[in-house]
Amino acid sequence: MPVSPAMAEDLAREVRALYDDAQTALLERLAAALAADIESPLWAELKAASIGDLRQAVEEIADALQQDTNGAARRALVTAYDRGRQAAVAELGALDIGRELQARRILPSAPAVDRLAASLAEDTRPLYQRITRAVVDVYRRITGRASANVLLGGLTRRQASQRALNQFAERGVTGFIDSAGRSWDMASYAEMAVRSVTARAVIEGHVDVLAEIGQGFVIVSDAPLECPLCALWEGEVLTLAGEGGAHTVRVEHAVQPTRFLAPVRTVAVHVAGSLVEARAKGLFHPNCRHSLSIYLPGVTTRPPHHATPGTTYEDTQRQREIERHIRAWKRRQAAAMDEGARRQAGSYVRKWQAAQREHVAAHDDLRRKPTREQIGSAR
Repeated sequence: MPVSPAMAEDLAREVRALYDDAQTALLERLAAALAADIESPLWAELKAASIGDLRQAVEEIADALQQDTNGAARRALVTAYDRGRQAAVAELGALDIGRELQARRILPSAPAVDRLAASLAEDTRPLYQRITRAVVDVYRRITGRASANVLLGGLTRRQASQRALNQFAERGVTGFIDSAGRSWDMASYAEMAVRSVTARAVIEGHVDVLAEIGQGFVIVSDAPLECPLCALWEGEVLTLAGEGGAHTVRVEHAVQPTRFLAPVRTVAVHVAGSLVEARAKGLFHPNCRHSLSIYLPGVTTRPPHHATPGTTYEDTQRQREIERHIRAWKRRQAAAMDEGARRQAGSYVRKWQAAQREHVAAHDDLRRKPTREQIGSAR
C-alpha cells in the first residue's frame, strides 16, 4: 500500500498533548503566583522574594515534560518506521515479493530509528532550556509593570497583571525559531518537530524495504488541495538513489518474457529527481497529503488528477488559522486570575468555534478536527 506522512500523523498527538498540559500548568502556576497577596501593599516585595519558589516549580514541570516526551517520541518513531515497512510489505505482497519480507520485523534499536531520535533530541533540546527563563522573565516583567501602573494611578494591579498574562497566554512560551525563520510557541514547535521526524520515519521504513529488494523508483500521488511546495512533484517518478534533477533513463521492464532466450524488454522512464531532492524542496512537509508508492517500469501508470472544485489550499490554511485562535483563547482561560476574565476568554472560544463550524460547512472538502482545537488533551 502507498505510504504517506499521514500514516504517522496521530503519533505526534501524544507529545503535543504533553506540551499542552505543561504549558497550561505553567500558565496556571504563573497566574496563581501573581494573584497571591495581590491586595497587599507589599505585593511587589513579596513577588520578588518568591521568584525562587516559582523557578523551582517551573523546573519541576520542565523536567517532567522532558522525561515524558523522550519516551513518547521514541515510541512514536518505532511505530512510524514499522508502519512504513509494513506498508511496503503489503504493497509488494501483490507482486509475490512480500512473503520473506513479511517475516522480518523492525527492532526498536534499528539504526534509522536511532538516527531520527538523535535528530529530534537535538531539535527539541532548546525547548527545556528556554521554559524556565521565559516564565521567570515574564513574572518579573509583569510585577514591575503592575507596580508602575498602580503608582501612576492607571490600571489596578490585578488589571495590569491580567492584561500582561493574557498577552503571554496568547503567544505561549515563544522564542523557538525554525530553519525558515518562523517563531513558534513551545507546544506547536514540539508538535512540528515530532510530526516532521515521524513522517521521515514512516517514509524511510517504506524506502528501506524497497532498497532491500533492489527497487529504485517510487511515484508520488496526486492529492487534493495540494500546496505549492508539493504541486511540482505530483504524479512524478523519483529515484531512491543516484542522479538528481529531471532526466530520462532506460531500464528493464518490470515484466519480462518467460520464453527462454527471449530478448530483455526495456522501457524509458522520465524521472523528476531524487526522493532526497524532493523532500529537501518541501515534499512531505507537516500536513502534506501526498503518498508514495513503488514504481514498476512499464507497469505503473501515473495517478489521476484529483479536482476539488470550490475548495482551495488557502481554505485549508484558514481552518488552521481558526484552530490557532481557539487554542489561544483557551490558553487565556487557563491564565485567568478571576472569574470575569475566565468568562470573557470563554466567550471568545465559543466565537471562534462558531466561525470554525461556518467555515467547514461552507466547504464540502473540509472536515473539522476537534482534537486540533483542544488544549491539554490527546490531539
